[in-house]
Amino acid sequence: MALLVDTIDLPAIAGGQMAGFLLVVARVGGLFLLAPGFSSRMIPVRVKLMMAFALSMALLPMATHGRPVGADPGDLALLVLKELAVGVAFALPLALLAAAVQAGATLLDTVIGFSFASQLDPITNVQNAVLSQLYGLVAVMIFMLSGGDQVMIEGVAASYRVVPIDVVPDLAGMAPHLLPLGLDVFVIGLEIAAPVLIALVITDAAFGLVARAVPQMNVFFIGLPAKILVGFMVIGASLPFVAGRLTGQLEQSVFTALKVLHAA
Repeated sequence: MALLVDTIDLPAIAGGQMAGFLLVVARVGGLFLLAPGFSSRMIPVRVKLMMAFALSMALLPMATHGRPVGADPGDLALLVLKELAVGVAFALPLALLAAAVQAGATLLDTVIGFSFASQLDPITNVQNAVLSQLYGLVAVMIFMLSGGDQVMIEGVAASYRVVPIDVVPDLAGMAPHLLPLGLDVFVIGLEIAAPVLIALVITDAAFGLVARAVPQMNVFFIGLPAKILVGFMVIGASLPFVAGRLTGQLEQSVFTALKVLHAA
């Protein structure tokens, strides 16, 4: 038994396990950089690191298939950069979904008039108007309550079957598949905001008719509170449909991310 232990290079095995863990952390880090919910500025950096390490420990046996990774410094540095690129490429479609929600809500802020009053958004840590913050918080809540965090984690786990940890993909081949996703930001954002936009356009048209019929009435004084009231009423009525749309779109975004990695 002692002879068997002497023949095993324990430092090499430990170094290989640490190298594999570092590579898994690099890919998982893409979630905490871009993915909705995971990348929230409300989560302290230390908590993000603890979550990333715990998730990486759980994915390590699947990623390395139980075999230690070579710990050569030069090769390891290249593999870490590759894993960072793969993690970012996986999380980018998820980040674009969050950007689509923000784009649709920003359009509503402009139409209603809330864009004049911007506040610090706790999720993105940038200045956003009221509805942008509301839709951002609602989207994160929908993702978490509908199991979206599990879907994203399962997507990361599935990415190791598409791009194994020791395979260097053609990163340039991802670009043609990532560029069309930018158009989806505006399409999804418009779909989310469409019911409220239609209601506000009808409200503006009604006030336009009232202004022509009763020129003495100060339509601008009455119009802004009325548009806010109509906007919030339609938002409250449309949020359940938005929840269903976002839940389905999140699963589609994870599938798209895996398809982008497969194309590489």
